[in-house]
Amino acid sequence: MKNFEQMGLAIPEILLPKNIDTNTWSVVACDQFTQDRDYWKQVEQTAGTNPSTLNIILPEVYLNDPDKPERIQKVKKTMNEYIEQGVFDSPKKEFIYIERKTAYGRTRKGLMACIDLDSYEWKPFSKALIRATEATILDRIPPRMEIRRGAPVESPHIMLLVNDPEKVVVEGTGKNVKANGTAPCYSGNLMHNSGSITGWPVADEESLKVLNQALNKVADKNTDADGNTFMFAVGDGNHSLATAKAIWDEFKEKNGGVKDADGYVSIPAGLENHNARYALIEIVNIYDDGLTFEPIHRVLFYINNGDLIKKIADELNGTLTDCASKDELAAAVKNSNADFGFVYLENGVQKFTLLKTPVTELAVSRLQPVIDDFLKTAPDGHVCDDKGCRIVKPEIDYIHGTDEVFRLGAKENAMSILLPPVAKDSFFATINSRGPLPRKSFSMGEADEKRFYLECRKLF
Repeated sequence: MKNFEQMGLAIPEILLPKNIDTNTWSVVACDQFTQDRDYWKQVEQTAGTNPSTLNIILPEVYLNDPDKPERIQKVKKTMNEYIEQGVFDSPKKEFIYIERKTAYGRTRKGLMACIDLDSYEWKPFSKALIRATEATILDRIPPRMEIRRGAPVESPHIMLLVNDPEKVVVEGTGKNVKANGTAPCYSGNLMHNSGSITGWPVADEESLKVLNQALNKVADKNTDADGNTFMFAVGDGNHSLATAKAIWDEFKEKNGGVKDADGYVSIPAGLENHNARYALIEIVNIYDDGLTFEPIHRVLFYINNGDLIKKIADELNGTLTDCASKDELAAAVKNSNADFGFVYLENGVQKFTLLKTPVTELAVSRLQPVIDDFLKTAPDGHVCDDKGCRIVKPEIDYIHGTDEVFRLGAKENAMSILLPPVAKDSFFATINSRGPLPRKSFSMGEADEKRFYLECRKLF
């Protein structure tokens, strides 16, 4: 039987604030509400002068502001102050089982753990234990490295998915700690009507044994014929985890580690158990009933609609039919695994076209490359409106919600593409065979259902 380390995991030393008030301490992931400064101003007002994770993160709404260096310096200063002033209780070596109730009536379960960054790889077609789910954009990593480099504390919004239809890892751990009568280590509401959260420590010998057995069971079922185990996939925080790995590699090199031809940096003697080798994350079962996977739809502007529809149909070996209404199209796409809906104007009349395909992988993994290829050679459009006539470049945007698909598809010079639900049972298989999914492939719930910062861990 493999131990935690052999499965890319470690028991974290969790830092929690004394007398924790989740309503003021916890704030939503920094990559949410990035176009809504008012939201983050309201967060500041709610937190007030109380200790808060708001003061030890940098909301990405401010990432391109001229005062970013000063903000980062203040974040690290506050981290040190929280340690020195006794804001945190003494660290506890434990996993934490979490139940997060959202404002939408859903309960998502999770397990706080540390992962070994040497067991994670974001590069396409990696066979690492822990893999990226979406393409990693390299130029998004350096700004985030500025925040993590030398930071004394980390608090994560990273969520890893585990392929566990039998629900033995996260859910099984929860049943076990509750059956044992374990008292929660925190419980409370989250700000701005974002639901509530409760966490139970997982530290006793029997609970750790049960968890290890469950992880081994999942590992066995996710090991391919070549012996490669796909243990976890990054659900949220892909670039944050890539940043953590980049900082660990940088730290190893600066302390004598040697980089090989594949880019792996050896671990210098004495740093085998350094805190920077690990990242604090939350494990969530992809089959959790409280975890919603929403497709992210596409809308294209200033293109020849017929040309793109034909290209997609040809490339995916699909068949096209017209639907009489938006309700008929929406129902057809929703009840499929890999069928698409096109919404656009033709001679002033809104059209609803259904493309049925035989695709067995996640639909977006086949669709987006065709769109990308089309846009490389698509001719410029010609628009005349109240601003006059002009030449415009084709554009693509990514949209949430079926209503928005039909709203935008009713506009001139636009075509929306309605994507089917994300098939959980083909999620891991698609990434294993095709590598990370295209950008903007899926969304895990609504913005205020994302992970809230709460647990911390010493880093540097």
